[in-house]
Amino acid sequence: MKIDLDQFRVPQGRRVRLQQWPTRVGPLCADKAAYRRALGRHVATLSRLQNVLYAHDRYCLLLIFQGMDAAGKDGAIRHVMSGVNPQGCQVYSFKHPEPEALEHDFLWRTTKCLPERGRIGIFNRSYYEEVLIVRVHPEILAAQRLPEAVERDEDLWKRRYRSIAGLERHLHENGTRIVKFFLHLSQDEQRRRFVDRIDDPDKNWKLSCADVEERKYWRAYQRAYEDCLGATSADYAPWYVVPADHKDDARLIISEAVVHSLKSLKMAYPKPSADDRRRLQAIRDGLVAEG
Repeated sequence: MKIDLDQFRVPQGRRVRLQQWPTRVGPLCADKAAYRRALGRHVATLSRLQNVLYAHDRYCLLLIFQGMDAAGKDGAIRHVMSGVNPQGCQVYSFKHPEPEALEHDFLWRTTKCLPERGRIGIFNRSYYEEVLIVRVHPEILAAQRLPEAVERDEDLWKRRYRSIAGLERHLHENGTRIVKFFLHLSQDEQRRRFVDRIDDPDKNWKLSCADVEERKYWRAYQRAYEDCLGATSADYAPWYVVPADHKDDARLIISEAVVHSLKSLKMAYPKPSADDRRRLQAIRDGLVAEG
């Protein structure tokens, strides 16, 4: 199984039309057993690279997941990161901003959750909500009590794109590697997954009336995503448009991209100096002598 990540990556400066991006590929594996083996290899490699990331302690990795309801963000995070040491991973889910967040700029609540060096941070939804749901629902923007001139600015969204791009460049220059995934789900597949959640009592909790109501804004969300992806995908912080109609394929593409990002850092375990080796040897000799 070979995955060409370039076909899913949004080139910097490219205008995006989501109708031209597939919501389904493959299948990448012949059967479920082959999928489990492929994902298992990715998970094992990711686990090893996470250990090196932690020991190397010069970089951190931020993974951002965006997508429509039922696109599979939670499942992708759970499966792809299944082999990661929980002590080296932080997961945050961002929903409607709380009152405290509304008293700050739109990047405040996510910035304070960024991963420290040596760790992997995961944002299940992120600051990108501020140019997606807020754009689709202007009443949310009104609740942020921005200066009137800013709220009326016709270039408000372009300005927010620039703020996001500036933050991501700053983070990259200081050791944070950012990989962003848009799980590209078809409207028909979302409908099927909603029906499945209704038919399965154990999944009823996953569906709300608000989720169904948001389907009315499908085209508005697609336009918001198109503008956002085109304006904020960069060499230092790429967007991947991941076909999400088939969950197994989506997880393999995501895991391949995460592994690729970590491998590109060319990390290694720190090598002790000659003095360190002598001290360690002396400690070892003492421990052996105790026996």
